[in-house]
Amino acid sequence: MFFGNELLDAIAAFMKARVILSAAALDIFTCLDLKPLRSDELAREHGLDVRATTRLLDCLVGMKLLLKDVNACYHLTEHGTLLSSRHPDTVLPMVLHMNTMWDNWTRLTETVRHGSTKAPVPVLGSSDPQITRAFIGAMHVIGRQLAREIATAYDMAGCRCLLDIGGGSGVYTIAFLERNPHLNGIIFDLPQVLPFAQEQIQRAGLDDRVRYVGGDFYYDALPEGADSALLSAIIHQNSPDENIALFKKVFCCLEPGGRLLIRDHIMEPCRTRPQAGALFAINMLVHTAGGDTYTFEEVTTQLVAAGFIDIKLLRSGERMDCLVEARKPATL
Repeated sequence: MFFGNELLDAIAAFMKARVILSAAALDIFTCLDLKPLRSDELAREHGLDVRATTRLLDCLVGMKLLLKDVNACYHLTEHGTLLSSRHPDTVLPMVLHMNTMWDNWTRLTETVRHGSTKAPVPVLGSSDPQITRAFIGAMHVIGRQLAREIATAYDMAGCRCLLDIGGGSGVYTIAFLERNPHLNGIIFDLPQVLPFAQEQIQRAGLDDRVRYVGGDFYYDALPEGADSALLSAIIHQNSPDENIALFKKVFCCLEPGGRLLIRDHIMEPCRTRPQAGALFAINMLVHTAGGDTYTFEEVTTQLVAAGFIDIKLLRSGERMDCLVEARKPATL
């Protein structure tokens, strides 16, 4: 609960966010990771306005992301290094993705007034490879730890091949294959996304256990040969009818008796919890034509319409870490 100035501070937080987003978009943190610079040096090297650059850098000092020495040179702090592309655990891709999201969020008032967003700035499927790279990189950044947690929590015994639909960077395929040495994987995603997945899979030393198939699950059939399928952070971008159509495709491609695992926000019937899921529903409102977060009852209805049985809510959580499992009948 907010009182007085705390409420105003929370509302004004967008200003600090905008400073960090702009600095990340200008790649200032990577620049200063390479070498400390004065503001005039940084501005000259990167074609920026000196006065505006100085004000931005001084603000970042106040936010403890930079230090300013006696010679007016700016250095990264420990927290600031995480925003450099050179850091092994960089969060820069996620921040760049948030920068892309900014324009759509500024349209929230009109979206609520009219019920849908007009011509949202695309965050995936964009013709701009930088936007695509930022999105896939962002999903990899936020998925690394959670993917390992999910792979540890979910028993893949008896499965031999996992189809990762919309697999992005392959972060979940990596986690499941590392956890289950008997398992092979298929990553299905847009052709322009697959190179990012292949890069991460090769880095993990798993390339000989993964097949890559390019396509668009809205229009193309899914590859066959898997006895398990994963929809990780996918269903929230779809309308209910789009989910039913996708579930039917998964049902068709899975081997008899195969299982489908869904990871996403699963809302309580009141739709106010988990709180992160309620906020994410707004994120889908401004970014998609029909996306939303769904209750277990809603997901169940969609899965049943596609032919799935034995639908279970295996896990609840606040971090988009809920799990729903469904099975294709062994005999039809």
